[in-house]
Amino acid sequence: MNSGTGEAPVLPAPKNPRAAVGAARLHAWWQKAQILAGLEPKPGRGWHSLRRKFASDLMDQPLKVLCQLGGWKTAKTVLRCYQRADEGQLRKALEDRRRARA
Repeated sequence: MNSGTGEAPVLPAPKNPRAAVGAARLHAWWQKAQILAGLEPKPGRGWHSLRRKFASDLMDQPLKVLCQLGGWKTAKTVLRCYQRADEGQLRKALEDRRRARA
């Protein structure tokens, strides 16, 4: 999640703030967070589902800004894997198009 600019990573390793936290530790943190939140483990709910929600919720932001906020190196990754338009966004896009043509 480090942007390669020499800045500290978004999620630094506990013993080395210049390095990103490892996947195993992230998984353990996620499991603990679910327990503390009183959530039953659920297939499909995890780190990437949060990133997908983040990317989709900020779909109206410039892609370059979203990539920086989410730590994605390329816009292609965001568009291919993370952003998902929901039904409300699709309906609004069609409604806006109809208004523009009227």
